[in-house]
Amino acid sequence: MESLPLIITVAPTGSSTTPRHNPHVPLTPEQIADEIWLSWRAGAAIAHIHVRDDAGQASMDFEKFRRVVELVRERCDVILNLSTSGLYGATEEERLRPLAELHPEMASFDAGSTNLGERVFVNEPAFLVRLAQAMRSAAVKPEIEVFEPGFVDNALALVDQGLLEAPLHFQFVLGARGALSASVKNLLHLVESLPDASTWSVIGIGKAQLPMAAAAIVLGGHVRVGMEDNVYLRKGDLARSNAEFVRQIVGLATMLQRPVASVDEARCILGLQPA
Repeated sequence: MESLPLIITVAPTGSSTTPRHNPHVPLTPEQIADEIWLSWRAGAAIAHIHVRDDAGQASMDFEKFRRVVELVRERCDVILNLSTSGLYGATEEERLRPLAELHPEMASFDAGSTNLGERVFVNEPAFLVRLAQAMRSAAVKPEIEVFEPGFVDNALALVDQGLLEAPLHFQFVLGARGALSASVKNLLHLVESLPDASTWSVIGIGKAQLPMAAAAIVLGGHVRVGMEDNVYLRKGDLARSNAEFVRQIVGLATMLQRPVASVDEARCILGLQPA
């Protein structure tokens, strides 16, 4: 059976990558928007967006989000997927405001709490209920981020409560320090735990980025790449732009005879309405 076209998501910035890790990581709204545009031209259909404050630190500053969204929408039709992360102390209101006011097509839905390095990434059950309600109200599709197998069960419980609506889209995060390790065995376990008609993508942290992407391409899933998750294009070779990661995946998909999804094809696969 022919595979669905491959949806490539670019995550250009994240909350913890700094110029100390890679001098090319984008930090300002203008830099982030430029990287998204270049990545869209290279083949990315979705942009997962974090922003930074004026000191380059992780932030949920609404005006920074607004500026990135405006700049990107002026230049291309990439699907906007906004972070709702509370990892660095954002309030619930700060995490929810971009959904209601900026109208992205997608946003992250971290379906549980876990250790991440030296921090605890807290997503309490009451907040997940509130987040699901906010996404439903704003017609935003949740990208259910899964750091541990139990996150899948958490999401399915919210479906049973009528708070999340199938078909669901999952983003497996593998290789984060303190969470589920990156292996094909773990990826297969997660894929096999999903309900029918679900779609899924995978993130491989650091050196796991390319192996996990290759597995996803073969298994019929989708892929996220970018400097949020990895700064090396290959061992010892720092990426000079996020678009390089996207081109790498396009080349790999071509070799493996998997077509790459356009933005419109990605919207169709994910059940999104056109922007």
